[in-house]
Amino acid sequence: MDDKVAIVVTTINGPGAALQAIAEGCRRRGYQFIVIGDEASPAEFSLAGCHFYSLAQQREFAFRFARICPTRHYARKNIGYLLALQSGANVIFDLDDDCTPNANFWPARNRQQKVPVNSGDGWVNIFRYFSDARIWPRGLPLDEIDRTVRPFETLPVEAVDCPIQHGLTDVDPDVDAIYRLTSPLPQSFRSDRRLALKDGSWAPFNTQNTAWWSESFPLMYLPATCRFRVTDIWRSFIAQRIAWTNDWGILFHEPTNAQERNPHDLMKDFEEELPGYLHNKKICESLGRLQLGAGTANLSGNLRRCYEELVTIDVLDELELTLLDAWLEDMAQTS
Repeated sequence: MDDKVAIVVTTINGPGAALQAIAEGCRRRGYQFIVIGDEASPAEFSLAGCHFYSLAQQREFAFRFARICPTRHYARKNIGYLLALQSGANVIFDLDDDCTPNANFWPARNRQQKVPVNSGDGWVNIFRYFSDARIWPRGLPLDEIDRTVRPFETLPVEAVDCPIQHGLTDVDPDVDAIYRLTSPLPQSFRSDRRLALKDGSWAPFNTQNTAWWSESFPLMYLPATCRFRVTDIWRSFIAQRIAWTNDWGILFHEPTNAQERNPHDLMKDFEEELPGYLHNKKICESLGRLQLGAGTANLSGNLRRCYEELVTIDVLDELELTLLDAWLEDMAQTS
């Protein structure tokens, strides 16, 4: 059976070059392209091959989450995931509005991979497998950026089920504000490698270039009671922890897009990233201690247990559980 693919983006900008390129690629292949707006989005947004949903339109949906999710927050992207699920998508691509796919982005993906596997290594600077530069992904604890990784050639090659696959991004990858303030860009990564991380190896991943298969859809939930610059990173930690219970790998693969970054205030980014610098290790230590149930039948329960833990350790507000419950109810109604 062919995959039914949807691409989901959120934006407060007009239909720039990256969105136009995504829309054109979707038109050619019959992919659904969903763009979620927010309070600061343009009053008029028109782009052939794209379904744009304003804040007013989102509030008309039957989704309870759409009515209670805070505005001016990246977590409204969750509404796009629900719409993709409602349309029957069984693969969802998570992209940013300033990332342009290259030719290697569009071919069909395989969930099953035979790749080198890193497991049991704790924190892994995944960029070390794709570049010799001193560069690290946003979300990696600062005291782990120079940690040595196991040589790629020594990793065991295994057949791995990878329902979550993260592609690297060239030119302006998703590094943190400290890197941007102190170190050089652009950056290009090698295109001849891919590997999977499994139980016991942590690496943050983001929304620039990630594919999700249907069994993993609940794990796409983006928390709303945290800063914008940590929501996708904390989601990635929870997704990894729950993936371990199903013997899933998280695939990291060659770049398939490039970013020309929207304007940012780097000091504002630094401020937004502070909770991550301070708490990412504590979050993963706490998640790692949880007793979770195996199998996809326990996916939603495991997800709530993980978010309960983040509320308990005071990195998320208790409101998060209300939002998560609404998200899970909406997902159940669209399935």
